[in-house]
Amino acid sequence: MDERNTDRPLLALLMRLAGIAGFALMAALIKLASDTGVHLAELLFWRQLVSLPILVGWAMLTGGLMQLATTRPKAHGVRAAYGIVGMVLNFGGVILLPLAEATTLSFTAPMFAVLLSIVLLREKVGVWRWSAVAAGFIGILVIAQPGGGHLPLFGAAVALGGAFMIALIAIQIRDLSSTEAPMVIVFWFSVASVIVTLPFMLWVHEPLSAHQWLLLLGIGLSGTWGQVLVTMALRFGKVSSVIVMDYSSIVWAAIYGWLFFSTLPAATTWIGAPLVVLAGLIITWRERVVAKRAFVDQRQTTGT
Repeated sequence: MDERNTDRPLLALLMRLAGIAGFALMAALIKLASDTGVHLAELLFWRQLVSLPILVGWAMLTGGLMQLATTRPKAHGVRAAYGIVGMVLNFGGVILLPLAEATTLSFTAPMFAVLLSIVLLREKVGVWRWSAVAAGFIGILVIAQPGGGHLPLFGAAVALGGAFMIALIAIQIRDLSSTEAPMVIVFWFSVASVIVTLPFMLWVHEPLSAHQWLLLLGIGLSGTWGQVLVTMALRFGKVSSVIVMDYSSIVWAAIYGWLFFSTLPAATTWIGAPLVVLAGLIITWRERVVAKRAFVDQRQTTGT
């Protein structure tokens, strides 16, 4: 059996957990770099440029550059378009909001995944998942407090847009992972991102201090670590199964927010976050139940 078609749930969960840890560190470094005056476009450019020599070196050490070849350039193009928009929104959410709040709003990705499954896949969604979406929406309202809360509404909207893109990207990566190795997916996304963001450097680049260069290097390294492991997790496990590990990032966000920025989540976040997390867990559980039921029905239909 082809390794790329083999589900290994425990390995996928551990990879996703380690990848989320890398992304949480990247988010903290992005906020630190932005606070020193580094432009968003420059953050995006260096985040991806640092990845390229790492990926090329990895390929050369494990079998040669031909491993980076692809037969699905259009699919990579779609993934890159989604990914670049997602990066802008997710980086923007981290810059505009406290770390814990930006992280919590990213947990709405499973809710958007439910809505996308209805629109794109024509799935029928029952009371369990609709209830979870409603609970998550209430949690968002509690955290954002529209009309008088502690969060800027524009920042909350940017973070929610990033969560939507996370759901869309996860579906696209799962499809790509059926034929492409994780290294190939990450490499071509990095190439496309560098090409798209390079022209902006002509307008936004300014001389950087040694401290800023170290932050940019850290962003690139931690982001590559996170991206490779998260992509590999989707190769070995289903989106609905591995996405549960994303919730570990709230712990890291709270720790980094306290260590680096001397901030702790607001009381409304502690109230709303459990609702958002619970919504995601219910959706994840329900999707697994539905998938198992469909598998049993298929076996009974085919007589196997």
